[in-house]
Amino acid sequence: MTDKHFAWNKENIWLRLLYMVIIGFGVYISVILTWLLVFLQFVLTLVSGEPNANLLKFGSGLSQYIQQGFQFLSFNSEEKPFPFQDWPNTDDKVDDASDVGGSD
Repeated sequence: MTDKHFAWNKENIWLRLLYMVIIGFGVYISVILTWLLVFLQFVLTLVSGEPNANLLKFGSGLSQYIQQGFQFLSFNSEEKPFPFQDWPNTDDKVDDASDVGGSD
């Protein structure tokens, strides 16, 4: 068997590994940020009675980034997420904050 049959000798797979390490670290930090966001949003909602709209928007972008990261890490996408492209647009993703939590 010759080396041309193995993927390990292809330069682009090693470059992808570098991207995967960077993106994997970003996703890891994002999951930690998500838990901080969950706690902060809970406390703010408890105090004010409604979720913070800015945190809703940031949380939506963060969840999209995590999904894009996992898509790249699992070889389901060749598109590299932030910081190699823009942060996910969340303008149309966040519903009215008054709908969250229901009415009593």
